[in-house]
Amino acid sequence: MTSATPGISTSPAEVTNISKHGFWLLLEDEELFLPFSEFPWFQDVPVGKILNVELPSSGHLYWPDLDVDLAVDSIRHPERFPLVSHVGA
Repeated sequence: MTSATPGISTSPAEVTNISKHGFWLLLEDEELFLPFSEFPWFQDVPVGKILNVELPSSGHLYWPDLDVDLAVDSIRHPERFPLVSHVGA
């Protein structure tokens, strides 16, 4: 019987840590931080919904439990994507 090599990630996108300020997302070999101040859709939701993240295509993330789509570039460079959330408004 053959098994996968230990240490190789089976998920191309994985939430690695959550704090009161935001969460860290491991995307292949890059770790990105999503502060709740920039990404308020994640702030007041159960942890399990944040952890359920998919990478349906290169450069595109999707949280199916929250119906949130994000371009990876919007995480790397939020200043280039000046969309304002109306959550709680």
